Amino acid sequence: MKSAASALPRFTFRTDDSLVLRQLRSLLGLFPLTLQGILTLLVTASALSIWGYGAMDLVVFALAICALAILLFCLFCAIISGVVIQRRVQRSLQESPPGRSGISAEAGYPNESGFELDALRWFPLIKLEWRIVYPDQVETRTLSRDAHTLVEEIIPHRRCLAESVRRQFTVADILGFCRYSWFQHNPMPCLILPRVDSLKSLPLLRSLTAEDGIPNAGGDPEGDRMEIRRYAPGDSVRNIMWKNYARNRQLNVRLPERSVMHSQRTIAYLLSSAEDEAAAAVARMALENGALGEDWEFGADGSREASTDLPSALRAVAQSRAIRGQHAYGLDDFLVQRQALNGVHCILFGGAKEPHWLPRLKTTVARLSGQVSLVLAMDGVVEPAPRSLWQKLLLRDGSEKAGGEVGKAELLGLLTELGQLVESIVLIDRRTGVSYDQHLHKL
Repeated sequence: MKSAASALPRFTFRTDDSLVLRQLRSLLGLFPLTLQGILTLLVTASALSIWGYGAMDLVVFALAICALAILLFCLFCAIISGVVIQRRVQRSLQESPPGRSGISAEAGYPNESGFELDALRWFPLIKLEWRIVYPDQVETRTLSRDAHTLVEEIIPHRRCLAESVRRQFTVADILGFCRYSWFQHNPMPCLILPRVDSLKSLPLLRSLTAEDGIPNAGGDPEGDRMEIRRYAPGDSVRNIMWKNYARNRQLNVRLPERSVMHSQRTIAYLLSSAEDEAAAAVARMALENGALGEDWEFGADGSREASTDLPSALRAVAQSRAIRGQHAYGLDDFLVQRQALNGVHCILFGGAKEPHWLPRLKTTVARLSGQVSLVLAMDGVVEPAPRSLWQKLLLRDGSEKAGGEVGKAELLGLLTELGQLVESIVLIDRRTGVSYDQHLHKL
C-alpha cells in the first residue's frame, strides 16, 4: 500500500502559481501603511476624538496632533522616495542590455549578483530593502561597497535555472509606520549549481557494451579466452577441434566467446526528487572531474535534449529542480530517444531520501534489456538514539531528519529493494565524501 500511495501524483497549492494572489500581493504592497501604522492611526484618532475634543484635554490633544504629524511626514517621505527609487531602478535595469550578463553562483555560498544601486543620501528617515522572490530559495543581502553604492549579495540554498529574476523592493521609514513596495522583473539568466561540500573525487563510472575485448559469457570482465562445446548440426567444420577428435573420438567445436569491454561512451541520467541536492552535487562532480569517461551523454528530469558537453550538462543539472511544481519522470523518453533500450549500461543518479521515482524505475528496468547502475547520494545517515521513559514523556521527539539526511533503517530497506533491480549500487555521502556499497561497507 505504501508504494502504491507513493506512486500517486501529489497536488499542492502554491500561492506563487495563482495570478490573482500575485496581483493581490502587488496591490497590498502599494498600500502605504503597515500594521503598526494602522494601529497608531486608530489609537491616535480615537484619543484625539474622545479626550482631545470630547474632554478638551490639551495634553492629549497636543500629543495626538504631534503623532499624526509624524505619521503624515513618514507617509509622504515613504511614498515620494519610493516613486523616485522605483524609477531609478527601472532606468538602471534598462541601461544594461538584457541577456548580456547573468547570475552564475553555487548554492550555499555568498555570491555577488552584479546588481548595484545608489545609496539613499537625500531622503530622511528612510531605509531601502529588497529581496529576490523568483527564483525561490535565494537569500538576499544588501551590502554597502562605499558611502554611495549598495551591492546585492545572494546566498542560494538550492540549485535552479531561471531565465529571469524577480525582486521585491520595499522603501519604509525607520519608525515602521509606512512603506512603499513593488515587484521588479529583470530578464536575465540565473544559473545556480548544487553545493559539492566534501566531495573531492569519484570512482571512474564507465559503461559496458557488447564488443570484442575481455571475454566472459556472463558479461563480467573476467573468464576463459575461448568457448568449447559439443558439435551441433550447423556448426562450421573449421571450428572442429580435430586433435581432440583424434584422441577421444568426440566432436567438439571452439567458438568465440561473448565478450565485453569498457566502452568509452557512457549514458547517465539524473532522477529528480524532493530531496535530491546531494544527487545533483554528485552528478556535477562526476561531470566536472571526468568520472564518466571521455565520451558520454547526460540527461536529467526537466531537460528535453541530451547533453554531450560540460556547459549544457551543468545547465541540465541545475534545471532538474523545478522552481514551481515538480518535473515529470523522463527516463523512459531519454532512453527511447537515445535508442538505448537494448543492450546498454546506464548510470543513474538519484537521492536516497524519499525517492518517488522508485515505482517508475521498476517498470523501466523491467523493459530495459541492458544493465543499470545506480548512484545514490545523501547528506548523512541518522541513527536514532535510545530514549528512556522519562525522555519520551517529557521531551519532544527530535528525530526529524533535516535536508538530505536519511534514517539507517529506511536506507537499508531502500538498498535491499533496489539491489534486486539494478546491477550495482554506489552510495555517496556528500557531507563526508565517503562512498559505500549496497551493504553500507566503505569503498
